[in-house]
Amino acid sequence: MPTLMLPRHDGRLMRFQTAAPRALTPQSSQAFNRIAFAAPHVVAQPLASIDPWNGCALDWDATIAIRRKLWAQGLGVAEAIDAAQRGLGLDWPTSLELIGRAIDASKDYPDARLFAGCGTDQIGDLPRVTVAEVLEAYEAQAEAIEKRGGRLIIMASQELADCARSPDQYGLVYDRLLSQVREPVIIQWLGELFDPAQSGHWGCEHLDEALDVALGVLNRNAARIEGIRLSLPDRAAEAAVRARLAPGIRLYTGDEFDFVDRIEGDASGYANALLGVLDVAAPIACAALAALADGDAAAYRRMLEPVQTLAHHLYSPPARHGTTGVVLLAWLNGDQDHFVMVGGQQSARHLIHLSEVFRLADAAGLLRDPDLACARMTSLLATQGVR
Repeated sequence: MPTLMLPRHDGRLMRFQTAAPRALTPQSSQAFNRIAFAAPHVVAQPLASIDPWNGCALDWDATIAIRRKLWAQGLGVAEAIDAAQRGLGLDWPTSLELIGRAIDASKDYPDARLFAGCGTDQIGDLPRVTVAEVLEAYEAQAEAIEKRGGRLIIMASQELADCARSPDQYGLVYDRLLSQVREPVIIQWLGELFDPAQSGHWGCEHLDEALDVALGVLNRNAARIEGIRLSLPDRAAEAAVRARLAPGIRLYTGDEFDFVDRIEGDASGYANALLGVLDVAAPIACAALAALADGDAAAYRRMLEPVQTLAHHLYSPPARHGTTGVVLLAWLNGDQDHFVMVGGQQSARHLIHLSEVFRLADAAGLLRDPDLACARMTSLLATQGVR
């Protein structure tokens, strides 16, 4: 198997030999007993003559091809959400075009699941914003997405966190917005670990109080809620929330650090999945989910635990930059021709971090063509003086 020189945490170089790639048969979504969404990245257009920090230009063919692969393997797509560069280079106008193109492409897959991010990021950097203006921004995005035939993931709003002063104001915004939706939505609230600006969301400083407010909103609007995506500190807290949800509301774990046990579940129930790492781990994740559905929990864990170890590294603080490692792996695997991201986000992680991404992806069996992966990683190292 091919080898390359990789820097270690102390900066010294060590020869690393890749493992043989895993041969996996793509699985049908009918084989799963869990719902799993990937939050796929977008592929930047590196030859666009734009400001790389403030402009946004996409390679549409490569971007949509990634979504087609996910649907073909039985995964759903959570489109244009903040786990995949929304707000970190991917702006609202481009997000809306992406959502429309993805909806069109999904029609080629009869069982394709697709939900799209609805937020308030078109407000921009205004010095002051009101709760009424935040609601109007939510409504505008919801209308635009639904007009194109999309279903909504209502994302936590940084702008709402900036101006709302009480749980009642959060309730007003969510209740009003949910009263207008055409189809049940997914509510997303990942908390301040993913985005420090979400501190105090729901008008509360303490998690237990915030959960009370969030569950109140969900349960009184249960007919309009498909599920909630949460990232809670431990499995016990997640199980307690799941037990309090009104019948019919699904819980989707967004915890990139501890999803194996939560998806497997126990006698009290389980979580479905909406995860960024599934973007690049789809073949193995689908095989693991099929094994779980067949009752082979040992095989499920054997395949998915190394992916969880990789995800833990990818989304280490600051978690919002986890997509940088995801895009690196997409390039190493040949899903795109370059390691360039919108907003210049390829620079958000240092070389030691990216080298560990390579090692952990290899251990998880995610380098489909080790020769290509080694050649591309070696070229990246050379651009930063590592030879």
